[in-house]
Amino acid sequence: MPEPRRRRTRWTSVRTRTTVAAMGIVAAAMVLGSVFLVQRQHSALTTVVETGARLRSKDLATSLVDGSLPSDVAVPTEDEAFAQIVDRSGHVVRASPNVQGDPPVIEPGSMHDSTKAITMTRPPVGDDPFRVVARRVDVDGERYTVVVGATLEPVADAVNDLVQSLVVVSSVLVVLVGAISWFVVGRALRPVEEIRSEVERISGTELSRRVPETGVGDEIDRLAHTMNSMLERIEAATERQRRFVADASHEMRSPLTAIRAQLEVDLAHPDAAAWQDTESEVLGEALRLQRLVDDLLLLARADAPTVEKDWEVLDLDDVVLAEVRKLRIRAQRSVEARAVSAVQVIGDRDALVRAIANLMSNAERHAHHTVTVSLVAGPQGARLTVADDGAGVDPAQSERIFDRFARGDDSRARDRGGAGLGLAISREIAVAHGGSLVLGDAEGPGAEFILVLPLAPDR
Repeated sequence: MPEPRRRRTRWTSVRTRTTVAAMGIVAAAMVLGSVFLVQRQHSALTTVVETGARLRSKDLATSLVDGSLPSDVAVPTEDEAFAQIVDRSGHVVRASPNVQGDPPVIEPGSMHDSTKAITMTRPPVGDDPFRVVARRVDVDGERYTVVVGATLEPVADAVNDLVQSLVVVSSVLVVLVGAISWFVVGRALRPVEEIRSEVERISGTELSRRVPETGVGDEIDRLAHTMNSMLERIEAATERQRRFVADASHEMRSPLTAIRAQLEVDLAHPDAAAWQDTESEVLGEALRLQRLVDDLLLLARADAPTVEKDWEVLDLDDVVLAEVRKLRIRAQRSVEARAVSAVQVIGDRDALVRAIANLMSNAERHAHHTVTVSLVAGPQGARLTVADDGAGVDPAQSERIFDRFARGDDSRARDRGGAGLGLAISREIAVAHGGSLVLGDAEGPGAEFILVLPLAPDR
């Protein structure tokens, strides 16, 4: 046995998944944005510190160019900056007090350009990284290297403050987005839950129930409208099926009841029984029952998907004229078929023969004097018209007469030999062949049925 389907929990609901997804997207966006912002802020602040170091190195270099070696290269505070002037040989000729006696921070030989800026993680003073700027200066044939360093501690402090602020803001924003998403998605899905609850309450005996429609025209409203349309079709199909089963049972019960009654009477009075007459009557009822069963089987096959592998190109006029000849032999009415012209179609020969025979039998049963048959090729395809001069059909019944076991008015009732399946079978066959069968507008008395089938392509 298949395992029972597990009921979904609230943690796997659309509402929860949508909320988590929204929070995840916002969190990812905030992380990416924060990383970009922090990097930009760090770069900007580092540039500010470097600019100060460049200005100080430029002042010292200007003093050298003016011909005076500055005697004082003091810096604001010992832990925030330092300065050195190094000659070509790598000897420190001047230095700020906090780096007195220290070796050169940058060797002159490592200078390939006139200026150089680097970040030192292990500076000669303090514990924080320094931004160091080195500038090369030539004075009277002598080359000096001016080195100025400024601490990056303010940059680190500012970046840390920014990161903390972003963490707090991002967390609040993610939680806020989650709460808003939970509320909005819940409101949006409330009609869906109402639809689900209503559908769950609908059973085979309550197909008249409908799901609520919001009337706002959004996707959920269209879903509810589509579901109601589907329920209407299911209700109509179920009702047709119930009526079909009831009518089929009634139609089968009639010949079986007749057979049983005749046999019971003869068995109860064997001396007075006319067995040959009984056998003839029982055979007739059995044949009637067989025809009904065959019609039901044909309708069942018509409900299945159409298979075209056995279709062939056939001369429809030959089929029509063959049925006309059969009708003339058995009928006591005139059959007019002078308007039958040559037409070719593609289809199942047996099915088309059955459809045409049903139309002619229907016309034979209801005609007073004449049955008229015509076949022409038109823009819409092969057009077969079968008409009778009987009582006709009420226009209000023009579609209902094609229902299975349909009961028309008294003038075309089934007590004249039909079971109410012939027209339904003919229409099913026409539709399966891509055509149609409708009740036409007869010019005179009687009824006119028009069968249209696609023409065979030119070969």
